[in-house]
Parts: sequence; C-alpha cells; structure tokens
Amino acid sequence: MYDIGLLIGDGEQAAVGGAVFERLNPMTEEVATRAAAATVADVKAACDAAQAAFPAWAATGPNARRALLLKAADALAAKGDAFVAAMKAETGSTEGWARFNVMLAAGILREAAALTTQIIGETIPSDKPGCIAMAFRQPAGVCVGIAPWNAPVILGVRAVATPLACGNTVVLKTSESCPRTHYLIGEALRDAGFPKGVVNVISNAPEDAAEIVNALIDHPSVRRINFTGSTRVGKIIAERAAKHLKPVLLELGGKAPLLVLKDADIDEAVKAAAFGAFFNQGQICMSTERIIVEDSVADAFVEKFAAKAKTLLAGDPSVGAAPLGAVVSRQSVAHVKALIEDATSKGAKVVAGGPAEGILMNATVVDGVTEAMKLYADESFGPVVAIMRAKDLEDAVRLANDT
Repeated sequence: MYDIGLLIGDGEQAAVGGAVFERLNPMTEEVATRAAAATVADVKAACDAAQAAFPAWAATGPNARRALLLKAADALAAKGDAFVAAMKAETGSTEGWARFNVMLAAGILREAAALTTQIIGETIPSDKPGCIAMAFRQPAGVCVGIAPWNAPVILGVRAVATPLACGNTVVLKTSESCPRTHYLIGEALRDAGFPKGVVNVISNAPEDAAEIVNALIDHPSVRRINFTGSTRVGKIIAERAAKHLKPVLLELGGKAPLLVLKDADIDEAVKAAAFGAFFNQGQICMSTERIIVEDSVADAFVEKFAAKAKTLLAGDPSVGAAPLGAVVSRQSVAHVKALIEDATSKGAKVVAGGPAEGILMNATVVDGVTEAMKLYADESFGPVVAIMRAKDLEDAVRLANDT
C-alpha cells in the first residue's frame, strides 16, 4: 500500500484538512493506494502555483524546454517497474499493458520535445505597399489535463506533454481509480528538473469529482482543458467550459468497427480482430467493439475467431500467467453482463466466453447482433465483441457508419 500527496508548487503536500481516500486493489479488495483528497482550496493552490510559474516558463527557450522533456522521457522510462506495480494494483492491468503504456508515453514526451522548435507563425500579405503582417503563437497559460484510468500513463502524459512543450504550465487531475499511477508521471517530470509550479498533480476522492473538476474549469488562470473519458462527463465539461469560453479538447466514448470482407485473409482478420477487441480487456476507447462480416465468409470467420477467443483467458495480473488481466471493477463487469444478456434474450448467441468470476472475464464473442440489441450501439468497455453480418460491401459500410 502506498501513501501519496498532492504535487503543488515546489513539493508534495497533504490536502487541506488532511483528507484522504483509498483506492482498493480490484482483485484482492485490499488498499492499494491511500491518496490525498483535494479540496477546492487545493485546486486554487495548484492553479495559482501554475499561474505563478507561467511567465518564467513561457519565456524559457525552446531548446531548454526540449532538454527537460527528453530528461523526463528517460525519467519516466526508468520508473517502468513502479508503473507496472501501480497499474497491477490499482486497475488490474497486465504487465504487458503497463510496459506498453510506459514505452509509448516516453515516446510522447520525446515527440513533444521535438515540437519545441516547430512552433511557428506566418507572414500575411498586406494591401499596404511595402508592408507585411505577421502572426505568431504564444503560450496560452495554465492547462488542465483530466486523465482516465484505462491507459493511464499514455493518456496522462499526452494531456500535459505538448502543453509543456509550447510553454504552458499544467495541472494534472488524476483518475480516482489510479491516483498513484498518475502521481508517478508528475514525479518523473519533477525528477527531470522542471521548475517548481510548472507541473502540478492533484488527486480527489470519487465523491468530490464534480466539485473538483468544476473548480478547475472555473479558475480564472485556467485557459485550456483536456479531458479523456466518458461521453456523459465530456458533455458536462464542455458545457461548463463554454460558460467561460474556454477551449476544451475531448476524447470520449467509441464503438469502433472492423470490417471483414469476402476477399479477406481470414486468419489475418482473426488476429487483427482479437488484438483490437481484447487488448487491455477491451478497456480502450478505440477497441474493436463491432466486427462486421460479409455473409459469404461469416461462418468461416466466426468459427476461427471463436476458437482464438477461447484461448484468451483472464487471470490474476499479479501472477501474470494469463493473456488477459482483470476488468477494472464489478460495476464494469455488471455492465458488460447486462449487454450480453440483453443481446442473447433477443436472439444473439455467445460463441466464446462465459460468466465472469468476480472481475475476471474471459474474451467473449457474441454472434448475430442486430440493431434491436443494446450491444449494437452501447459502448461495452470490456472483453466482449459483437459480430454483425452484412449482405455485401455496401451493407457493411452502412452498418459501420450506423453509430
């Protein structure tokens, strides 16, 4: 079990009043992390610290910013084992998924480092003889990143890397499901030598989420908001930010299709579908949630795909002997189960997978899904994929676009 505080200004500190919350290991239900539960006063302190650091950081040259981002990439990569331990304990992730997160996030920091010298303006023709107009870009100010739990290192880093490269200061709000994982990002950035106040990280209790997010959006120093999460919450954030005319970048839910047409290499299609549907137990916003197959090859594809799915068993990520880890919570399992039950009650057939054991759920394939079923359009965000049969190419495209 780990205790973490808030990273505000020049160091780690407790929340005002000393409030904390506990994140339980979804497998064992033991305490994985005890984290500081930020208050509105802590939000103000974090945003004020970021604003105080902004003028000096905005004036820092691009090569200096690049050097720090490259150091941060190395510092993040060096914490690979810590990220693996945190993700296993907080979200039930497999080691493979955790290390993929760290690898890609380090790459995002290096890519952001390369951007520092690519921030350019433009020369604009003028109607006045002998004159030109120039446009140039300047840092916006304090940027808030609100990151999710499912790809926590990738999406946590993505929320802050480019803003930092462009000379902005940041406040990263951790997910309630993985506060230590996101805290480690802030720790890596600080280890790299970012000046005090440039990077701030706050965590909050689940019941305080709305109040904390609203306070972040409303703070006058905050100029940009980056949110990755559910469509429902994204709409709320967009509406709140619109009241202040603050730009928001949203990445929300998905129901991504994969089309298997009659001239496909079925074996390769099976491999692609299995990777797309079940990587990280299907808990990725761009997971393959719908497989649309032309009728003429559907039976052959389903037979081979079901056989592949039956090998994708879930197991305790702390043991690491199974290809799939845990689903993040019992609520998520219940949601997936309800979608499957609705589909089968309306004529669909489960051709691989079975009942979950707690939060362990094997790869599940549901054939014969139609638009009358919730699984047709509702995001599952779990290890289940819907197979839909199309008459021909035109019908397959129609189904793919019907979302």
